[in-house]
Amino acid sequence: MLSPNRTRLALAEGRSVYGLLNAVPTPWMVEMIGYAGYDFVILDTEHMSTNPESLEHMIRAAECASVTPLVRVPGADYASITRALDSGAQGIVVPSVRTPEEAHAAVRMARYAPQGQRGITGGRTTGFGTLKLKDYLQQANREILVVLMIEDEEGLKNRDAILSVPGVDWVLPGAVDLSQSLGCPGDPFHPSVNDAIGELATSSLATPVHFCALPRSREQMTQWQSWGAQVFLLGEDRSLVFRHLKSHLASWRMEARPQPA
Repeated sequence: MLSPNRTRLALAEGRSVYGLLNAVPTPWMVEMIGYAGYDFVILDTEHMSTNPESLEHMIRAAECASVTPLVRVPGADYASITRALDSGAQGIVVPSVRTPEEAHAAVRMARYAPQGQRGITGGRTTGFGTLKLKDYLQQANREILVVLMIEDEEGLKNRDAILSVPGVDWVLPGAVDLSQSLGCPGDPFHPSVNDAIGELATSSLATPVHFCALPRSREQMTQWQSWGAQVFLLGEDRSLVFRHLKSHLASWRMEARPQPA
């Protein structure tokens, strides 16, 4: 059954929230992220070949570990958004939003009437009927987050119109894809990328939309906190695990070296 969205509640109370992108598509990794204390996790189905059954189990793992499960869908696709939300996701992340029309479409697919036209079903989201359908529809519209990613020049150009779409909760910059669109592929620290992200963040200030910051250094984290950001995506589990595995091995190899006489 859909439970209260702890991440949405924390933001409403003025607290900061911290999340990870999940690229190791297993329930145990999601559960570990929750027990580590993160507020939300983005389960990636855009680049990962996660099957629907596994996604549902990953969402269950998030529920068990009290971490808010969001699903990054492949795009503003009705079937993908419906499947993610019917599996129990408490939000969707839509990549590569370029126009206000695409933003409106994403909101309509994610919310029930009168805010949208999401298809209605029962199942686990209503506790198999223990929650009245009418009550669930109202709860879902209140609790589910709609997060839009802006990842290219067209999206940046239309950012004010995109951010003004009713029902959008967060905006998330895709720094690496932005670097490609801005002519500096693979360099998310390039000044033009930093300027673009700054423009997007500034535009969000005039709206109720939360800007989701992706700090890539301690300095950037301090800057975003000073700016007033409340939502932070702190990287990806796959790269974190890889770096720590390498570091762990290197430390033991160093210990095993013969010491000078």
